[in-house]
Amino acid sequence: MILVFTIVQVALACVVGLLAVALGLAGRKPNDLTVLSVCLVELLLVAQLVVAIVAPFVGNEPTGNPLEFWMYLVAALVIPPLAVVWALVERTRWSNVVLGAAAFAVAVMVWRMEQIWSVQLA
Repeated sequence: MILVFTIVQVALACVVGLLAVALGLAGRKPNDLTVLSVCLVELLLVAQLVVAIVAPFVGNEPTGNPLEFWMYLVAALVIPPLAVVWALVERTRWSNVVLGAAAFAVAVMVWRMEQIWSVQLA
């Protein structure tokens, strides 16, 4: 993984999480801002998928358990679309809170993927 890209992903996911939770607690229903922000988090996860596929071929292999890394990545890829579907089906202020929780979950998972990739020893 690329550390700078990981930090950008975590920072963006935290900002999106704070925004969505704040708007949800303020009583706002999901709108383009919150839904598209979570979609941006998903887009960066797809880019992370590409990086994870290419990195071992260019000499950047994970030091931790590859299966654990891939399970985190697959789970992280599933969370934002499910949260967006929830927000579009149940258009209440709590859907924004769900979008925020999804963004925070992705931030934690991406940071854990970074640890698995570069800190642990297999």
